[in-house]
Amino acid sequence: MWNYSDKVMDHFLNPRNVGEVDNPDGVGEVGSMACGDALRLTFRLDGDGRIAEAKFQTFGCGSAIASSSILTEMIRGKTLEEASRVTNEDIARELDGLPREKMHCSVMGREALEAAMLDHYRRLGREVPCHLLAGTTLLCHCYQVTKDTVREAIERHGLETVEDVTDHTKAGGGCGDCHHEIADLLRECRERQAAAPAPAAGPLLDLVALAPMSSRRTDRPEHAPADAAMVARITELLETEIAPALRNDGGDIEFVRYGDLRVHVRLTGNCAACRSSSATISGLVEPRLREFVDPRLSVVEVGRR
Repeated sequence: MWNYSDKVMDHFLNPRNVGEVDNPDGVGEVGSMACGDALRLTFRLDGDGRIAEAKFQTFGCGSAIASSSILTEMIRGKTLEEASRVTNEDIARELDGLPREKMHCSVMGREALEAAMLDHYRRLGREVPCHLLAGTTLLCHCYQVTKDTVREAIERHGLETVEDVTDHTKAGGGCGDCHHEIADLLRECRERQAAAPAPAAGPLLDLVALAPMSSRRTDRPEHAPADAAMVARITELLETEIAPALRNDGGDIEFVRYGDLRVHVRLTGNCAACRSSSATISGLVEPRLREFVDPRLSVVEVGRR
């Protein structure tokens, strides 16, 4: 199970501002029912141009509900300019944190707000502010994730693989057509970081540089054999117990990778298209791995290839 804060649980079990605003001044829709996550946000302005009312409708997990609920509370009373400065990190922070694998829920809330503001300006026939246009180039059409959102996540959180990007933003978790664009962005960010001027070396760095190779620490941790043993136990349980159970219903599961007590898996067959895939992970896969391999393990579902 994910380690959710009390605030996340409160807004999940008692969501605020559910529904749709009558005669809204802005409507934003992101995500897709077919892909498993969708959010519709509407707002109404008062005579002073402040958000008097904001409501949401979502099809998604508890984190999506909580993120949408807290967002409607956060933007009420703000001008559109003030609301535009609310980031997905602000949403997660207001909830006292979200698991890394659930950060995409706060991203979806931020993008729904942006889409609603864009809709407002277009209804008025007014020029859309440049800062709202900056993130409108879609990279992932399944989940309506922009290139700027992915680029910011890569740079801010040091993401290294397409799977990392999917875990954090959900981009690439649907049809997979955008995987090559995500890979291009990852490469672009790495090249930009490599081209950045290196900080001046202080005395400590100079000493490290002069030390003989035999005295330096290697990049590979000493516990790598333990990781290999963990992977062997994980794959054995997946292949001998969990996969056969899923195959009975036309589904299957693939082991993707392991690291830092997180097991990344991919559901295939009927399980890949099932709307209850998250329940399969949380109700079957993770409990079995925790019971028979290690109680500290968490399971992360990655998108289809």
